[in-house]
Amino acid sequence: MSAFLDQLIAFAGHHAGWAYLTLFLAALLEAVPILGSLIPGSTIILALSALVPGGQLDLVPVLASAAVGALIGDGAAYWIGHREQRQILGAWPMSRYPELVARSETFFKRYGMWAVFAARFVPPIRAFVPVTAGALGLSPVRFFAVNIPAILLWAPAHVLPGVLAATELEKSGGMRMHHWLPVVAGVVATLALAAWAIRWWRKGRLAGRNA
Repeated sequence: MSAFLDQLIAFAGHHAGWAYLTLFLAALLEAVPILGSLIPGSTIILALSALVPGGQLDLVPVLASAAVGALIGDGAAYWIGHREQRQILGAWPMSRYPELVARSETFFKRYGMWAVFAARFVPPIRAFVPVTAGALGLSPVRFFAVNIPAILLWAPAHVLPGVLAATELEKSGGMRMHHWLPVVAGVVATLALAAWAIRWWRKGRLAGRNA
């Protein structure tokens, strides 16, 4: 993975257009059921954001690429579930992972629209919750009322730590403790939300088995 990221960063540093497309696809593919749990989208976004301080990429297009990719990915997954209803949960490729589908369903039933918000910050879960929300009848208004704000928080939470870290490293050759504080605060908040979501995701596994 490290070698892949090094090559990707080197390529992106000389081809900004392809870099923005990569950011867009990384965010979009993370929302695809099953496939999204295998795509290291968050890692790619964080790595490429480090090119912003050096001028190879611009901050606004980086944020926009990630946010738009996430919105289209989540939205497409939701609309597929909304159109197909519950039968999509038993169709291929979802049918190959009945336990994950059951855990996603239990997680959503317990927290409803707020499960959509939490799932956006947890890679393994975000690949299942949007399609599940659509399949179980969450209205479009309620889905996007939570999903859009979540994406608007998720994109900066993934981009800005990389930008800040790269900026301070360029300035001083190393980051002092107070430079780390904003990064640490953002990471801790994201990890806390992820830990909560994973905790209930695992509980959903037991509930799904007992249902």
